[in-house]
Amino acid sequence: GRHGTGASEGEQWQKTGKSSRRSKTAAKKNDKEAAGEGPALYKDTPDQKTSPSGKPAILKICSWNVDGLRTWIKKKGIDWVKEEAPDILCLQETKCSENKLPAELQEPPGLPHQYRSAPLDKEGYSGMGLLSRQCPLKVSCGIREEEHDQECWVIVAKFDSFVLVAAYVPNSGRGLYRQCWDEAFRKFLKGLPLVLCGDLNVAHEEIDLHNPKGNKKNAGFMPQEHQGFGELLQAVPLADSFRHLCPSTAYAYTIWTYMMNAPSKNVGWRLNYFLLSHSLLPALCDSQIHSKALSSDHCPITLYLAL
Repeated sequence: GRHGTGASEGEQWQKTGKSSRRSKTAAKKNDKEAAGEGPALYKDTPDQKTSPSGKPAILKICSWNVDGLRTWIKKKGIDWVKEEAPDILCLQETKCSENKLPAELQEPPGLPHQYRSAPLDKEGYSGMGLLSRQCPLKVSCGIREEEHDQECWVIVAKFDSFVLVAAYVPNSGRGLYRQCWDEAFRKFLKGLPLVLCGDLNVAHEEIDLHNPKGNKKNAGFMPQEHQGFGELLQAVPLADSFRHLCPSTAYAYTIWTYMMNAPSKNVGWRLNYFLLSHSLLPALCDSQIHSKALSSDHCPITLYLAL
């Protein structure tokens, strides 16, 4: 992959006496690092703004689970957005009703077209936002199934050459609901020339979280969850843009708990994604994780397309 892993090379030891034991220790350490379990930090890399065929990127989409819009603004999240100047910004977990929208987001620079959705009877819970430089052809909320559209998990925006689906996917703390959701979501997405982004609430493979062995029974890395994610990629079909560019890059996480100094130790998970229809892959220039921007427990991610 183009992105560096940040992993240090283990020292080379001769296989004699104590050195043999050290060799085994180094090998075990390298195995852990290869599985994304080591202490190494992920290093943000410069943005790649041309496609494999040399076309320049003309579309920049950012996605961020802000974990509460008002707190995120207090922590300078909006300043990062102003500096990055995306063409489209997708926000998850805004936790903010329309009448409490902060002034900073009522007229954000360069993103005049705004669409929001939040549960009517649950102030401070979930909520989505989509802000765009260009006016979409059509915008809708939900996946056209009443059972799954009460919580406002999805915003869909149709543009000239693709459909953008921004999602905050429910986690498996809800038991069988997540599996029913996954099936309905796959059915909804089929056949669209698609960019799917957001907090999909699952680490797809062991490389996508710090401690895969210790989390197999935890929401976000249960067998049925990563199996469901694999089925999503195959059935629609979709490609994970980050893994398409960086198939073996470890330590690349997008969420860290606030406890135990997890961000500084890089004890995290990759739960935030840009997934693309295969027809859009020739336009893929870059898929970035901005691990230093921590105005939330999640960091933002960015997609560059040469459409």
